[in-house]
Amino acid sequence: MNRKKLTIYDYKKSKGIKQLSALFVHNEDEARAAEKAGIDIICTSHDAPQFGIYNSFEELKRIRRAAPSCFMQSGGAVSVASEYDAMKLSQKYLDIGADIIYGGNWSNKWIKALRESNIPINSHVGLIPSKASWIGGFRAIGKTADEAIGVLKHTLELQEAGVLGVELEVVPTKVAEIITKKVEIITLSMGSGSVCDGQYLFANDVLGYTKGHIPRHARIYRDFKKEYSRLQEERVKAFSEFHKDTITKSFNDNRITVSIEDSEFDKFLELSEKI
Repeated sequence: MNRKKLTIYDYKKSKGIKQLSALFVHNEDEARAAEKAGIDIICTSHDAPQFGIYNSFEELKRIRRAAPSCFMQSGGAVSVASEYDAMKLSQKYLDIGADIIYGGNWSNKWIKALRESNIPINSHVGLIPSKASWIGGFRAIGKTADEAIGVLKHTLELQEAGVLGVELEVVPTKVAEIITKKVEIITLSMGSGSVCDGQYLFANDVLGYTKGHIPRHARIYRDFKKEYSRLQEERVKAFSEFHKDTITKSFNDNRITVSIEDSEFDKFLELSEKI
């Protein structure tokens, strides 16, 4: 499809004007589908099996090529130990065509340093999965006035540090609405309602192939788990049939083999006797 990819300028200016769709994609096929579907933002990471992310950094390059008109956010799952590491990793993402960096668990100090180096960055408030232990596990954040004020203050602090947007995860809708109105940055909802500036989902949830716990805020649009199970059964059957054909020597089929003229074969036999 022919469309203009969001620039950082467009991303910032979309607040209050249009709802942004953000989708975490795991591979080139999902990225290509996102491109055709008109998804605004694709989010990516790599080498983080603890979060069910098995694709390589090379796959990120293929994802970028498969979705040229999608605004691309990269980062999040790969741990870094210093401001320098964060800067180095961010530049690596930008070099392959990422438009913005995700640093959901990076300190305000690191974020300020990134912005001073003109590196665009998004962050995370509410339920931050990598910090779940600090809040007693995976749960909604902001159901009390004190917690809700804490989420608002956190968002404002991140805005002051220089982020361009935040993922607002599992925050009461009424609270998310106030936060979205009070900040100048983009808010992407993950289970926080349609009062934010956009919606963020994971492709595995959208397609219904999530293994294990399915987040409450996930919305399933297709049942790929059932389809993948069916395909695996068919894969086993096909491999079994191939194994059987090998044992029974069933590969002399004229459709998959080549022949030799009788006269040429006779010459070959004659020559072979001399070797």
